[in-house]
Amino acid sequence: MNIYDYNVKDIKGNDVSMKEYKGKVLLIVNTATKCGFTPQYQGLQDLYERYQSREFEILDFPCNQFANQAPGSNEEIASFCDLKYGITFNQFSKIDVNGENESLLYTYLKSQKSGILGNKIKWNFTKFLVDREGNVVERFAPSAAPEKIAMKIKELL
Repeated sequence: MNIYDYNVKDIKGNDVSMKEYKGKVLLIVNTATKCGFTPQYQGLQDLYERYQSREFEILDFPCNQFANQAPGSNEEIASFCDLKYGITFNQFSKIDVNGENESLLYTYLKSQKSGILGNKIKWNFTKFLVDREGNVVERFAPSAAPEKIAMKIKELL
């Protein structure tokens, strides 16, 4: 299996094949709208605007597993992100990133790059950087601000 073998649901519930992102550099992030790290949405949007033309994509997966910090519906989350941060990168349906109901995509991502808690996601805004060939090349802690990982993204572009 590789990253392109998975399907996910967009924020409106439509099926999306990860094959759509072949040949692109990806930053995959589990997010929350009521978290101390929520202001990172602005940094993510800034990265997206800077590198989108070079085939860079951010894939945003809201997750309510950490202190119920993404409590809204998919529609409420999308509206919040649009109104507060002007998000234009791809948002997906809310998922679990740990446990028996975790997204298969996240099971794969975690198997490729473990973190401080092994294969568990520690908190909201954990980030996975994926190269153009679909390799998970780095995992960033929630505290890693988007602007601090810009150089790693630029290296892959």
